[in-house]
Amino acid sequence: MQVRIEFTYKTPKGIRTTFRSEEMQAEDAISMVEDLERTGRSRDIRLIDHKEHTWSLKELKEFLKGIETEPHNIVVYFDGGFDLEAKRSGLGCVIYYDQNGKSYRIRKNALVEELTSNNEAEYAALHLALKELALLDVHHLPVKLTGDSQVVINQLNGEWPVMEETLSEWADRIELTLKKLGLEPEYQLVSRKDNQEADRLASQALKEVEISSTSEVKP
Repeated sequence: MQVRIEFTYKTPKGIRTTFRSEEMQAEDAISMVEDLERTGRSRDIRLIDHKEHTWSLKELKEFLKGIETEPHNIVVYFDGGFDLEAKRSGLGCVIYYDQNGKSYRIRKNALVEELTSNNEAEYAALHLALKELALLDVHHLPVKLTGDSQVVINQLNGEWPVMEETLSEWADRIELTLKKLGLEPEYQLVSRKDNQEADRLASQALKEVEISSTSEVKP
């Protein structure tokens, strides 16, 4: 979960001004607010999430404590590849999350034969990732969904219309799954270079190399 900090600063001479931070992880924001409070010169400190909801320091601490034992701070990378000659698709996804004070990474891929295009494979890769989140029992949290497909990202965030019937069905399936899990998606378009892990998994799937693993990510 990411939040930004807004507060009013007062100098010893009584001069006041308001500051606004960039978004940061909620845990970091809490540490910063506690440090600001120790100065005794910061007033009206507010913690604001991506939905413009304002939290007090106490409320945010209690929320984080409540989700500490559940997967949270979730970032998903997905990618799909399509072999036109073989009519097969490789799907890959990587999921990063925190739980019980530790960080983890899930790597998953799949080889499928019923798809007909690269765009459909990209949608299917994202759906594969959402199924993994369901297995993790992730629910009612913000989730960052990251991919290098302009079609999928821009269609799901509403910037591009979905004209093809097949892709429209996939978009509906994605949105229904998100709704069932109560997840709040944040779509992020990245370059293929920044999506290498998911891309590699999709390529391995096309080569019939199956990957399914969960590992701890060390700081």
